[in-house]
Amino acid sequence: MTERIDDPRGCDAPFRAGFVSMIGRPNVGKSTLVNELIGQKISITAPRPQTTRHRIHAIKSTPCHQIVLVDTPGLHQGFRKSLNRYMNRAAKSALVDVDAVVFVVEAGKWTREDEAVARLLRDVKVPVIVAINKVDRIKAKYDLLPFIEQVAEKVPFRAVVPVSAFRKINLDALEREIVDCLPEQPPIFPEDYVTDRPTRFLVAEMIREKLMRYLGDEVPYGTTVEVEQMQWDEEGGRWVIHATIMVEREGQKRIVIGDNGAMIKKIGTEARRDIINLLDARVHLELWVKVKDNWSDDDRALASLGYSDL
Repeated sequence: MTERIDDPRGCDAPFRAGFVSMIGRPNVGKSTLVNELIGQKISITAPRPQTTRHRIHAIKSTPCHQIVLVDTPGLHQGFRKSLNRYMNRAAKSALVDVDAVVFVVEAGKWTREDEAVARLLRDVKVPVIVAINKVDRIKAKYDLLPFIEQVAEKVPFRAVVPVSAFRKINLDALEREIVDCLPEQPPIFPEDYVTDRPTRFLVAEMIREKLMRYLGDEVPYGTTVEVEQMQWDEEGGRWVIHATIMVEREGQKRIVIGDNGAMIKKIGTEARRDIINLLDARVHLELWVKVKDNWSDDDRALASLGYSDL
């Protein structure tokens, strides 16, 4: 695990720790916000909705507090596949047994999916903080006030914090609001933990991130990644990782491989860089592509690939 960087301020108040759910519709920047608050990459990101598929705990520990951020898939409507139902269940389950909720919305943009999340939050018994993300895209800052008033009519909240995860604007203010909601109690996880997800999961996610980034509009949603082997090669002084990219149709397999293997080579090269940073060691990565018909709408296939309710 990567070691934490201590908060240099020290603290006199009692230690606080707790779970905080990050929730919102797809593509509002929840995962980027989580990574910036933690100070390192835990959740994968891509400029596409529904990049996050699983509930992920990202942990920030300082001498004063420990925040366990629960990153979630974006709550969405209009999709009927088993995978989409799983993602919505994962997001909704993150509202149970938490100490606060951060409702992430995009500055100046309110959709029916935001409305659905707001309705869901009306029955939540813990404090709700509204994080208005992407404020750097609003040219006239006074345009934010009507939007804040609009959001205030939709859901009871403890605080509203305008932020930009991409530009790292106002993240300290958001963290202070979060900490104020946490109960006084000892740390939940050891201080050097940054997530409770296994390394194999993080490796698979880093590969899938490249699929989301480099493939066309539809193909990434028909793909998933399974790490089949991850072993330390003592003689070679490196990790040897074998992973399979699952697709739903033969045509998707051809696209993932690319002309003369160019695309899968690019995906492997880019993923390997992130995995080296994660493991802090040399890495040998081999990728294969396999067709598994209709896996995203098959409950048994989903369970076998790790899409099981936590």
